[in-house]
Amino acid sequence: MLHIAMFVGIGLLGLAACFFGAGLLGKNGAGGAAIFLWVWLVISVANAVYGVVRAGIPVLNEVGAFIAIFGIPGLIAWYLAYRYVTGR
Repeated sequence: MLHIAMFVGIGLLGLAACFFGAGLLGKNGAGGAAIFLWVWLVISVANAVYGVVRAGIPVLNEVGAFIAIFGIPGLIAWYLAYRYVTGR
């Protein structure tokens, strides 16, 4: 459980860095959030594959962890990208 919480926290920090970093570079923060989604997907999948292959964690457990690890920061990134692109 701690591993999941740490990865979600790291994901949220990464999202903040991408979102506000894009704003500091003069770009729209929504673009930073959209780029974060793809980068975070690759990191989350790599984490799941490592857990199954190297750590011997059952696939079903990794699927459950993946949903939280990718889903929480991913949903927030999607919301920020949608909100700032459409202006709603």
